[in-house]
Amino acid sequence: MNDERYLELLAEKYPTEQAVSREIINLTAILSLPKGTEHFMSDLHGEYEAFCHILNNCSGVIREKVDLLFGETLSDFDREEICTLIYYPVEKLELVRKEGKNNEEWYRAILGELIDIARLLSSKYTRSKVRKAMPKEYAYILDELIHVQKDEDDNQVVYHRNILDTLLELDNADEFIEVLAGLIKRLAVDHLHIVGDIFDRGACADRIMDLLMQYHSLDIEWGNHDILWMGAAAGSKACIATVVRNNLKYNNTKILENSYGISLRNLALFAEKIYPNEEPMKAALKAISVMLFKLEGQVILRNPDYNMTDKLLLHKVNVEKQTVEIDGTEYAIKEEAFPTVNFDSGDMEDIYQLSEEEEQVMEGLRMAFVNSIRLRQHIDFLYQRGSMYRIFNGNLLYHGCVPLDESGNLEGVAFGKKRYHGREYLDYAERIARRAWSKDARQKDRDFMWYLWCGRKSPLSGRNIKTFERTYVLDENTWFEQSNPYYKFYHEEKICNMILHEFGLYSERSHIINGHTPVRTSKGEHPVRAEGKLLVIDGGFCKSYHKTTGIAGYTLIFNSHGIRIKSHQPFQSVYAALTENKDIESKSELVETEKERLMVRDTDSGKKIKEDIDGLKMLLQAYRNGDFEI
Repeated sequence: MNDERYLELLAEKYPTEQAVSREIINLTAILSLPKGTEHFMSDLHGEYEAFCHILNNCSGVIREKVDLLFGETLSDFDREEICTLIYYPVEKLELVRKEGKNNEEWYRAILGELIDIARLLSSKYTRSKVRKAMPKEYAYILDELIHVQKDEDDNQVVYHRNILDTLLELDNADEFIEVLAGLIKRLAVDHLHIVGDIFDRGACADRIMDLLMQYHSLDIEWGNHDILWMGAAAGSKACIATVVRNNLKYNNTKILENSYGISLRNLALFAEKIYPNEEPMKAALKAISVMLFKLEGQVILRNPDYNMTDKLLLHKVNVEKQTVEIDGTEYAIKEEAFPTVNFDSGDMEDIYQLSEEEEQVMEGLRMAFVNSIRLRQHIDFLYQRGSMYRIFNGNLLYHGCVPLDESGNLEGVAFGKKRYHGREYLDYAERIARRAWSKDARQKDRDFMWYLWCGRKSPLSGRNIKTFERTYVLDENTWFEQSNPYYKFYHEEKICNMILHEFGLYSERSHIINGHTPVRTSKGEHPVRAEGKLLVIDGGFCKSYHKTTGIAGYTLIFNSHGIRIKSHQPFQSVYAALTENKDIESKSELVETEKERLMVRDTDSGKKIKEDIDGLKMLLQAYRNGDFEI
């Protein structure tokens, strides 16, 4: 767009010299405000209660503000009560009422304390932004209370007290407390980053998605488990079989049947018929596993550029000997009959074809996945707010890895006639993933969603998946999943700097923020790597990881003072939080302190504001030169 047309459009919005001047003054003032707090979370894996609690306590930021304000005036118990009320206002108020504590004195005290907290948190934002964060029905009252100023005759204080008197008189105090609690949480975190893996293992990924869809400002970097569900919703049968298998394995079928309306009845009936001596769920797991390995075989045979034919093992099974040949060696397998596999065929492709009944089961599942309205809403949201990676305020965020070769260089990955490296490869992967969800999707695009889930050089997987071996082979030495060299080299500062440079980041303040691989704290691993250039924030939200990691997850806080990583102990329950004020125990570790406090001018939005100011100054000069009529 040329300068003249740009100025014409600006002039429509700011038609007078005074309007332009006011906006320049306003935007320049915003640049001088402290940078908003960013909150990073990763690998949620369906653990709704723990996620919800950390979202509510903002990784301990709320507790820090309460302690800052009331550390010397209120007891530990009273401060814990305030925090729990902010986290769970509806539930805590009901408990307070049952205990008979909700007298006028309590209401006056708690309302005053909540207003003080909201006032403290609002100090880093413009009054306009704070007002926009308020519910419309209470915006005027909240604005007055938060910005009350003492004057010579205490008129403002009296005014403040009269507002509270009226709230109590009209029995609106409970609703107002709920609104205040929501505003406090809204102001405590300006932007949320989810660095992948919302789905699988835990039972309530759908509820997490519902929460995220209501959140005021966030982005999502897709994880391998997210892309798997995205591929399933797009109609990839290999992805669908994997999703069903994962949920049977982790006993999470309710999310399919109750949350997304995807019935497993036909699968269960089919499995019961071919495995009559097995318990229903075990039979279903066996049946879907065989279908999965057939479907994976079809994907690999259709796409020779994946270079994954060594993963085709089903045709190498010897049912009579109960063995499988892997890399020229025979290994014993668990006793298995494989009743639907056509081993007598001399054609390898026939072995990987579904039987007629299997085709019917899989087609029914495909129709259920692609037609689930609620699943489609959630996947739409993942596409709207998600991406393979994100550059945000000088940091590079991605879930898995940037594939490297054995020498630590960016690895070339070939698809079709072209070879991709680094950022170009991740951009290519995102393009195909988006096309798989479009009306123009091809079979090849849907196949690529499966590749992103578990392909050997997938940036979301980052390792050689051994699902077949872990399912059937008795020798656990065959189960080892070789990781991409990235996970060896990402401890080195020069390698991390090379990756940052690949994405156009050269600032000393830039970091890679990574999820995907649980940090085994109990074994001495540390989330801060490469002299602070890379931060791994998957500490294991998933309960099944707690024994391995020794904790229950890491989160990251990046505010105007610097970066802190927070380690969290397992969350007990909402009931314990309400009745005993049990918070998640968290430890804060300073990763980097800014020499000078970061302001809005130092952020991505600050760069945009500076560009807007430059444009407005051009328009102002044009008005003064008489180039535009006022």
